[in-house]
Amino acid sequence: MKTALTELVGVEHPVVQTGMGWVAGPRLVSATAEAGALGILASATMTYLELEAAIEEVKKRTEKPFGVNLRADAADAGDRVDLLIREGVKVASFALAPRKEMIAKLRDHGIVVIPSIGAARHAEKVAAWGADAVIVQGGEGGGHTGGVATTLLLPSVLDAVDIPVVAAGGFFDGRGLAAALAYGAAGVAMGTRFLLSKESTVPDDVKRVYLEQGLTGTVVTRRVDGLPHRVLRTDLVEKLERTGRLRGLAQAARNALRFRNITGLSPVAMVKEGLAMKHGNDLTWSQLVMAANTPMLLRAGLVEGRTDAGVLASGQVVGMIHDLPTVAGIVEGTVAEAGEILRRLGRETGG
Repeated sequence: MKTALTELVGVEHPVVQTGMGWVAGPRLVSATAEAGALGILASATMTYLELEAAIEEVKKRTEKPFGVNLRADAADAGDRVDLLIREGVKVASFALAPRKEMIAKLRDHGIVVIPSIGAARHAEKVAAWGADAVIVQGGEGGGHTGGVATTLLLPSVLDAVDIPVVAAGGFFDGRGLAAALAYGAAGVAMGTRFLLSKESTVPDDVKRVYLEQGLTGTVVTRRVDGLPHRVLRTDLVEKLERTGRLRGLAQAARNALRFRNITGLSPVAMVKEGLAMKHGNDLTWSQLVMAANTPMLLRAGLVEGRTDAGVLASGQVVGMIHDLPTVAGIVEGTVAEAGEILRRLGRETGG
């Protein structure tokens, strides 16, 4: 199934495994690449040395193209860009819009730049700066998300830019891929579906919690980090919703210090990153402290398996997922189902 995405990146299938923090490590990314899709390594929750080791491990596991997700506002973002160039990584994706000069440097060294965006105007901006493609996530997606559904956001972005657009938010099978291609997208990106795979390193007990959810099992809350964040509706999240502001900020401050110790970031680096985040997202200082809390809450749930003390990011599609297939099974099943749907529609319409 060739599309503008497969041609641009050099993969077999128009399917992307998103760069989920604490989840998208070398095992998941290499399995996705081997299955013929685009796996994206999450680096926002890694130190520079951890990222260097993770890239090396992926390259040992597969010779196929893969990507790395970067935070453009990180204090060492420039060093990480140089690492991708030195290691010959095929794709650089960004959760926040990269700077114009960063895009230019990556492209000059043959790296495909694919930022994630949440509005047509953001797509226009990065396209004008030279981005090769964009991933657009609708409100159904997990983690930080917007309020516009994919079915509305996707066509608005497609109308705004002439670079390949990858649809995210609400996709988990071939029906979604077929629909996205019908809209004019070049492929789909999926997070929760890949999180719930055999190769995902999320603890089995946590995976079972995901599989038990229904279509109302997620909630968009601002009490995690001050920004709209779609997560599973756990007892902890319900508690956060009820927690007073001052108590929540005190807990966030403690977790911010823990995150600094894990990542090795100096206080100066954390302040620099905080200022960049504040400027880019128009956060108040209290929200900024809460934002530093997020990685630790996600780590507690997705790595340590502490569903009582962690936050579990999830898309709404969790209510439609009831199994734990291999990554190859996910990719092959999605593409095969989409192909059959498109062929059937072609026959029915005389195409």
